[in-house]
Amino acid sequence: MNISYIVGIDEAGRGPLAGPVAVGLVCIPKNFNKKLFGKAKDSKMLSEKVREEIFLETKKLHKEGLLKYAVSMVQAKAIDEKGISYAIKLCIKRCLKKCEVDPLKTRVLLDGSLKAPKEFKNQQTIIKGDQKEKVISLASIMAKVTRDRWMKRIAQKYPEYGFEIHKGYGTKKHRELIQKHGLCPIHRKSFCKNSIRGVL
Repeated sequence: MNISYIVGIDEAGRGPLAGPVAVGLVCIPKNFNKKLFGKAKDSKMLSEKVREEIFLETKKLHKEGLLKYAVSMVQAKAIDEKGISYAIKLCIKRCLKKCEVDPLKTRVLLDGSLKAPKEFKNQQTIIKGDQKEKVISLASIMAKVTRDRWMKRIAQKYPEYGFEIHKGYGTKKHRELIQKHGLCPIHRKSFCKNSIRGVL
């Protein structure tokens, strides 16, 4: 198989009680200059400031045609109706389509337990891939920054929940605020039902 491109895929927001799940994809040429990866590593190990810097730099490389990236998000309502696995698979398909990834010319590297559609024969799922493969790290950062920005924007609509701080994750404070105010439209009812008593 004549591989011309490497794709990295990772998700952000699988576990929160509120907000969307996001999948990031970064596609690089096989001969990509590794120096351009810069500080990229697992998004959870970076400060918000550094993630933002890498996010903007990656967008710049995208505009210059040195790589391609895409982020897709599926909202809480669809997660409740179809499940988180369905939502993530849909995001992956959307990202691959948006970047026009050719299954015959591309090696796909995915983090954790993620899988690409079956037509991508040359795919590999890597445990802790966001720590081992820079292209997955970049995908992780693109997904997380996009989702975090969305959560900060929606926080203005629902200020009583503090979404700009915890980004929808099930922190002690977030759980207390759910108990106090009940659920809002961006909460994942199925997740809250399973982890917080008496909210539904």
